[in-house]
Amino acid sequence: MSRTVAMMQPYWFPYFGYFQLIAGADAFVLGDSLQYVHPGWVNRNRLLSSGAATLFTLPLKKDHSDLAINQRELSDNAPQVLDKLLKSIAMSYSRAPYRDEVLALLKPLLTYPERNLALYLEYSLRKVCEYLQIDTPIHVMSTLPVDQRQVQDKQDRVVKLARHFDAQRYLNPIGGTALYDEEYFARHDLELRFHRMDELCYTQFKDPFVANLSIIDVLMFNPVSRIRQWLPCYSTLKPSAAQDTVKVVTSPSAHAIEMRS
Repeated sequence: MSRTVAMMQPYWFPYFGYFQLIAGADAFVLGDSLQYVHPGWVNRNRLLSSGAATLFTLPLKKDHSDLAINQRELSDNAPQVLDKLLKSIAMSYSRAPYRDEVLALLKPLLTYPERNLALYLEYSLRKVCEYLQIDTPIHVMSTLPVDQRQVQDKQDRVVKLARHFDAQRYLNPIGGTALYDEEYFARHDLELRFHRMDELCYTQFKDPFVANLSIIDVLMFNPVSRIRQWLPCYSTLKPSAAQDTVKVVTSPSAHAIEMRS
């Protein structure tokens, strides 16, 4: 059976598809030594507030734009900002069915006393995976025996990581179809596939459904048992099919994930 490896930058409470990617791999690599990109989703995401998507951000110290994620630090006022965020989440989701359980999960994650951005994010990702009973081994790129000085480009990095884990397949989010060349991977005996999450829909109070929010929103409205049933609800596409999917706006998926209570 083919072994699959996946890799992503550490994100702050990312969308549900991120956790599908982790669960769908035999080994998952956190790209902590990749460059921090602004704006991006490394230290921000979206939550539901008054029926609409609202952006929330983890404040960082001002620094050089070319630093890696593991070279960035939280700002001095981060504890105050995060305390305010926790109260805001509690208020916005005051009527959510799993509010108390999720707030109990979030409080030690938001108040985790770590200033390094990569370590702070790694801690919350591991704890959410633990909460969802995802047991895929999570590895940190900077700790692996892959000499980054010998890495030629992003594709070579993936190939070297795959070889380290004796993997035959690399699984990437569908948004990255333009980053990789299928023929390059084939020359290195590595299968390139793209993850496409099935449409996810669930009840959010009485307002119209707002898609692609943080995993926090999914947790607030659904029991872990139901969320675990959704983990395998995605397609694994060849590059040509993935590119067609990105280019064409399709109707709602026939394999849509839906659960309305």
